[in-house]
Amino acid sequence: MVSMPSSTTSRLSSVLDHSPKPLLGRAQQEVKSAVHHELIKKVDLEKLLFMEDTRARQTLLTLILQLVSEQGVPFSASERERLANEVLDEVFGLGPLEPLLQDPTVNDILVNTYESVYVERGGVLEKTNVSFKDNTHLMHIIDKIVSSVGRRVDESAPMVDARLADGSRVNIIIPPLAVDGPILSIRRFGTTPLTADDLLSYGEYTPQMLDILQKAVKARLNIVISGGTGSGKTTLLNVLSGFISERERIVTIEDSAELQLKQAHVVRLECRPPNVEGKGGVRQRELVINALRMRPDRIVVGEVRGEEALDMLQAMNTGHDGSVTTIHANSPRDALSRIETMCMMANLNLPEKAVRQQIAAAIQLIVQISRLSDGSRRITHVTEITGSSGDMVSMQDIFLFEKRGVGPNGKVLGRFYATGIVPKFAEKLKASGIPIPMSLLDMSEEV
Repeated sequence: MVSMPSSTTSRLSSVLDHSPKPLLGRAQQEVKSAVHHELIKKVDLEKLLFMEDTRARQTLLTLILQLVSEQGVPFSASERERLANEVLDEVFGLGPLEPLLQDPTVNDILVNTYESVYVERGGVLEKTNVSFKDNTHLMHIIDKIVSSVGRRVDESAPMVDARLADGSRVNIIIPPLAVDGPILSIRRFGTTPLTADDLLSYGEYTPQMLDILQKAVKARLNIVISGGTGSGKTTLLNVLSGFISERERIVTIEDSAELQLKQAHVVRLECRPPNVEGKGGVRQRELVINALRMRPDRIVVGEVRGEEALDMLQAMNTGHDGSVTTIHANSPRDALSRIETMCMMANLNLPEKAVRQQIAAAIQLIVQISRLSDGSRRITHVTEITGSSGDMVSMQDIFLFEKRGVGPNGKVLGRFYATGIVPKFAEKLKASGIPIPMSLLDMSEEV
């Protein structure tokens, strides 16, 4: 038998004692508990941590099967396999969540309480039969997530954003803010990012709309992607950023790193939360200001949500054109209102008219994306900012999506169409050697 430090034994005991609710009979559950206790006595966790993952899992699996056979109670092959997988997932992964994390069709994992777990597949929510043993078990998995990225969550800091090793975004909120127990939300990102052609095949936009957006990125227009939660803003930002030339230096700024740009010359910056004393935090605004000193050709901000909006506008207006960002809003007009409000959060006592003039001069294009009732995503507006008139920012729609009802299978019916308006930025595209064929502005496509 290999001796283990008491702290290690305590940690492993905590891991093994919080396995998910089994579907076994009482006698079989007693065997499972006995196997757990024997495993705690025999396994050397410190050695397993330094072994190759596949080899460590195989070593532990062999020991589990041996301990099961020593109990003298017959297990079927499926029960033995399930028991081994439950223990392995607790030791090496995120316990009951591991099967969902391995499922490529799952986009979001939403743990409402320890016994209620939902997932989103294809834009539609569905309840799973996955559950945790209790709140303590769920908190153990949460601690495992946040500690891996150097963050913490407790009563003094009951909210935290983190990410998993595969880049998936995690939000955690615990009591006393969460009334019914710890809440865990995981926004997953595929190992292979969706391409422009993928979104085209899903009907998110038409070839004509994609062509205009591609030309706009290459001609260095400043673009804001607007939409609600889960509407696909980050995915679209990834796609549009893919049209940036390999010869340009790109600086990305994010609250929690999610972007998956494929260019070679990409510098990634990420915010830092305050420490236990409430010090040391670095906000997006400070990163935007710092990025201006890094000789960027393009600045890509994952999401503008505060006073950094003003610094982003300043960057767009001072030679760093071609910037792209996202914002939470329900329409292009709402997006401008939100940007104006966020600029006011900088407390510089700027008059509203000056802020609107900054917005009108900085932003050329707003792309509005929405998630519809059937789970599909559609670009509903491609809107150009044409300038300011008095106290108003002038806008004109280039492309629109018109919802026309719901089909018998629950799918949303509608059509994409061009308004026929020639955008003012057509001259800038032409000057950049990227002319817009007029045929792109004469389009109507049923969905």
